[in-house]
Amino acid sequence: MKVLSIRLPEEYVKAMDEIVRMGIYPSRSEFIRAAIREHLKREIDSSSNIRRIVREI
Repeated sequence: MKVLSIRLPEEYVKAMDEIVRMGIYPSRSEFIRAAIREHLKREIDSSSNIRRIVREI
């Protein structure tokens, strides 16, 4: 895995820390990985749908 440094608004960090504290995710890193994974899936699905629609036109 690569290591990345990011800057986030304080309110994002507080919300993320609360979710980790509740035990929903084991760490900030896992929370961020899950969020990025879900966003990438949506983007890929959206791109696939757009390409399919354009081909049908």
